[in-house]
Amino acid sequence: MSTKVCVKECELGRGLFALKRIRAGEMILVLGGYVITVDQVRAMAEKQGNTVQIGSRHYIDVEPPGLYINHSCQPNTGVMNDTILVALRDISVDEELRFDYSTTMSEEDWTMHCRCGAAQCRGLIEDFHLLSETLKQRYLARGIVQRFIVEEHYAQTEAASVAEARYSGLSLRKVTRGQYPNAP
Repeated sequence: MSTKVCVKECELGRGLFALKRIRAGEMILVLGGYVITVDQVRAMAEKQGNTVQIGSRHYIDVEPPGLYINHSCQPNTGVMNDTILVALRDISVDEELRFDYSTTMSEEDWTMHCRCGAAQCRGLIEDFHLLSETLKQRYLARGIVQRFIVEEHYAQTEAASVAEARYSGLSLRKVTRGQYPNAP
């Protein structure tokens, strides 16, 4: 158990709180638990939210105290290297620790209504790939996106660039019937 955090009651039920001041960039704890498959996660019904995705088909069934980290659209922590919770800014004693769940999600079939209360709340927690490009770039620059999602993102970006380059040389012009004499 980390000596930096404790579990307390909060407006969302339970949350993870700082026991002492935590500096920006400081490691807070490692998210521990059993590695499970996507099929095992789906069988968990409403407890699916207690997992963190670490691969396209693998998750960690998070154990306490990490189990109690709530989401925020304006997080003060992030997950680096798939399991390490780090402070994104200085965190005060008794401040609740929260990360953006979307930075660990690349799945098309699970969303959650957001109740984080942040000034810039998105209202819905969903797949990383559905975030605004600005937000994705901010999270990628901070290094707080799961490694498999980073690979997916750049593969999608590269594919889009190739497609754009392929079609950028084409000009829009009207094709007349006489240009293709054998056409029906």
